[in-house]
Amino acid sequence: QVQLVESGGGLVQPGGSLRLSCAASGSIFSIYAVGWYRQAPEKQREFVATITSGGDINYVDSVKGRFTISRDNAKNTVYLQMNSLKPEDTAVYYCYADSNWGKGTLVTVSS
Repeated sequence: QVQLVESGGGLVQPGGSLRLSCAASGSIFSIYAVGWYRQAPEKQREFVATITSGGDINYVDSVKGRFTISRDNAKNTVYLQMNSLKPEDTAVYYCYADSNWGKGTLVTVSS
């Protein structure tokens, strides 16, 4: 079972950028789909982005053009580059790989 640890969250002003990382304790080479969900205060957890081993990428409409997901199988790491951040992006961001989940990293977008 792969263990996942997210990092890179923090406080950023609107319009700023953050890069989230998800480090896996084991290989993600054979995992078909990896990605990110988020949970805002008082809201349900929602899908954010996914990337397959073949390079197919999907985003939730609200982050298209602002977020970029990538994976580095050699480093067993998944990334989420977040640009032009908005207050509504404030949430705990969770990494997933198949049925495995990290514990989350908090992103707060506020002036």
